Amino acid sequence: MLALIGALTIVIMLALIMTKKMQTLLALIVVPIIGCLVAGFTGLISVEEGTFSLSTMGGFITSGLQNIAPTGVMFIFAILFFGILTDAGTFDPIISGILKVVGKNPVKICIGTVILACLVHLDGSGAVTFLIAIPAMLPLYEKLGMRKTTLATLVALGAGVMNMLPWGGPTIRAITALDTTVNDLYKPMVPAQIAGIVFIILIAIFLGKKEQKRLGDSLNQIELDASTQANIEENDLKRPKLFIFNIALIIIAVVILITAILPPAVVFMIATALALIVNYPDIKTQKELVDSHAKSALMMASMLFAAGSFIGIMQGSGMLTAMSSALVNLIPATLGKALPTIIGVISMPLSLLFDPDSYYYGVMPVVANAAGALGVDPLMIGRASIIGQMTTGFPISPLTGATFLLTGLAGIDLGEHQKHTFVFAFLTTIVMLIVSIIVGSISI
Repeated sequence: MLALIGALTIVIMLALIMTKKMQTLLALIVVPIIGCLVAGFTGLISVEEGTFSLSTMGGFITSGLQNIAPTGVMFIFAILFFGILTDAGTFDPIISGILKVVGKNPVKICIGTVILACLVHLDGSGAVTFLIAIPAMLPLYEKLGMRKTTLATLVALGAGVMNMLPWGGPTIRAITALDTTVNDLYKPMVPAQIAGIVFIILIAIFLGKKEQKRLGDSLNQIELDASTQANIEENDLKRPKLFIFNIALIIIAVVILITAILPPAVVFMIATALALIVNYPDIKTQKELVDSHAKSALMMASMLFAAGSFIGIMQGSGMLTAMSSALVNLIPATLGKALPTIIGVISMPLSLLFDPDSYYYGVMPVVANAAGALGVDPLMIGRASIIGQMTTGFPISPLTGATFLLTGLAGIDLGEHQKHTFVFAFLTTIVMLIVSIIVGSISI
């Protein structure tokens, strides 16, 4: 029963968001709470088997908020940091330089977006990838009139395919849960990952041509020099003489993020303070700039905390665990050798139902054991899982805070992002599955 309630909670929430029947923030808060109440959990202390239990709805939400808090703080200050540097004109020379290389060709810009996302995601962190790739490319997309959803989709695909790396969260979990090694689990999947990268570049070309066709002659009317587009008020805020300092500040912040010398939230708090003090020493100007970016920062931070409430309820109530058990029980033993292929096909959509811990430590080991009993190499279940579950699927899943970081930075709605990205992410997974079957890392 708990599994059914959990599944209905997620399906109803996603349906409301994607059909725009309910605002994302409200859906993330209201639907899980209703599901939790229907499951029998309340905000009061409950009695279980004669003992008092604090496993209540309020406790679930609090736990979820505590887990998401560092990401929320990071997000607030990241918005302020990149917003202030944008006001200072830091990205104008970069945009002009990129435009001189790629011209006003949306195809080249889309290819560049995917490559940038892939390169940045070499550190395995979705949050870092989104914090670097989106702010770097968003001004260019806005300048040319390209869709923000295209930017979000391409960055998501790049980060998703690269999340298969051995130090990425899903692969590490799969290796740990199956008690195996990188060579045994990941190495046979390298051809599939390469195929995935090639395929998303083809997607970039496809989306770039769509943008080119949509924009048409309007591209010829756009002035390449970013500075000429700024109005008088914006020019007053430009700090061209501080370009070197601001770029150095960004690089240092990114290096510290990647090397994990300091927590991300601390990095952006310090970086924001330095950016304000150096670029705008006047207190009045500082206040005006913070106020100008506070609305978007607060709105998206509230979205993150709403997601934290949702994740806390789903995990704390045991709905995710119950769904894991139910899924395993639904798999008939007669499937035998087809199990790896089936898991590969459904791995990406499963990102919408299971967080990485629930899947890789709950669902996957049981399915792998069942496969082993039927004469199938359990490692193939792990390989099939990492081509989609929280790899290509993580940037559209509501079960990870990074998704809301991506949509927030791009300035788009979650449902809008999912509708534009789901099919491409799913096709990418299928391509990697086919290549895996061809090279023999997954059998049918």
